[in-house]
Amino acid sequence: MTIITVSHEPVGADQSACGPASWRQSVKRAVRHPGELCRLLDLPSELAKRATAAHGDFPLFVPRELIARMRPGDPNDPLLRQVLPLDAETAPVEGFLADPVGDVTARRSPGLLSKYRGRVLLVTTGACAVHCRYCFRRHYPYGQNPHAPRDWQPAIGEIARDRELREVILSGGDPLMLIDRHLAELAQQLAAISHLTRLRVHTRLPIMIPQRVTEELLRWLTGSRLAPVMVVHVNHAAEIDGEVAAALTRLVEAGVPVLNQAVLLRGVNDSVAAMAELCERLVDLRVMPYYLHQLDRVAGAAHFEVPVAQGLQIINELRARLPGYAVPRYVQEIAGRPGKTVLA
Repeated sequence: MTIITVSHEPVGADQSACGPASWRQSVKRAVRHPGELCRLLDLPSELAKRATAAHGDFPLFVPRELIARMRPGDPNDPLLRQVLPLDAETAPVEGFLADPVGDVTARRSPGLLSKYRGRVLLVTTGACAVHCRYCFRRHYPYGQNPHAPRDWQPAIGEIARDRELREVILSGGDPLMLIDRHLAELAQQLAAISHLTRLRVHTRLPIMIPQRVTEELLRWLTGSRLAPVMVVHVNHAAEIDGEVAAALTRLVEAGVPVLNQAVLLRGVNDSVAAMAELCERLVDLRVMPYYLHQLDRVAGAAHFEVPVAQGLQIINELRARLPGYAVPRYVQEIAGRPGKTVLA
């Protein structure tokens, strides 16, 4: 299966309203070619050539805000490693699949996934603010998804008919690639469904482009009848600079519970020291370390996999070093199971 190319323009954006500091301008200015990324980081041209050959059907896309946190001249920088295509992506590996978590078979209607009791997931867009090379949806058929707010109506109708549902999860891509006006309309429609109580947003944008945490975002997120929860995605403490910390603080102080999901990645955070630093940084910002995911075995990402035995050792040592609330649950998603499998 080949990934569908998606636009990275914020959906519904009024381009004339984009000021120079706007998050939408940051999306437009993102780096889209390995050669430019390597040039900005003073990396060898040979590395750029190999990365260009490797990126294939999953193009590179990296915001300049993230690049500014990378170490120039270091091809092993943990932030760079998450986004730079490598030769290993092109080699087929047994057990690594296009749809490792069963998203396609979980589709209930266009854009609506149902895996777990009491909650459903809306794939609101295929666009992201960054292309993580280990993304479990790097092959997802986004072209079959709704592409405008009016196209969400069949999914919303399905949610309204299922009175067992309590929570809707906005996902993607990244739902915050949509403009706030459209997200506010969607939140309003969901809040009108009486049996729903919570609205969860899974996003990497406050980390990639922290200026995305706008006053308008905070208004619709906290102004709904539905209790908001935001789940962000940080894998390494170096991702959290002063601007990211300020964005997370704005969310927390607005009354939005913020949780973090990390993925255990070889060469990025596969050490006790790296994970302890990340967990403590999050807790100090009042962000709860929620999950540490064993890598989803998506085709093209085998070189990121860390053995489960090593992950268990890291968690055990974190428990000896940190307070219990600072240690994430180590989990794995297995297609067809009615919930995450807790490894530790």
